[in-house]
Amino acid sequence: MKYISIDGDDIGVRITSCYLSNDEGRLRLISKQLEESTLKIASLLESEGFHVIFRAADGVVAKTNAHCNFEEMFLRLNSCSTSDITFSAGVGSSLMEAYIALMKSKSNGKNQLSKLDGFK
Repeated sequence: MKYISIDGDDIGVRITSCYLSNDEGRLRLISKQLEESTLKIASLLESEGFHVIFRAADGVVAKTNAHCNFEEMFLRLNSCSTSDITFSAGVGSSLMEAYIALMKSKSNGKNQLSKLDGFK
């Protein structure tokens, strides 16, 4: 089984900026863009045989038993994004590994895919 964890980059900072500037319109736009993007990402994953476990806010988590070229899939997933929102992703053999790989992507510059396999 392989898991993929996908998360929007710098979304918390954008949301905080909206609060601090009282920008209700921008906050609403960010929410709409994230809803559209995560729905497209989840739909793409499902069309490729993944089972979506979680889709909320700026994140999607899914799993598959099928062979997958995750580098190619990541490029396709990023094409689902609206506006200037980018996503980072992590792949592993468990939820924990996928999350650790996601944190690696986020700490190494964001908008990238990292894989972790066999972490004990």
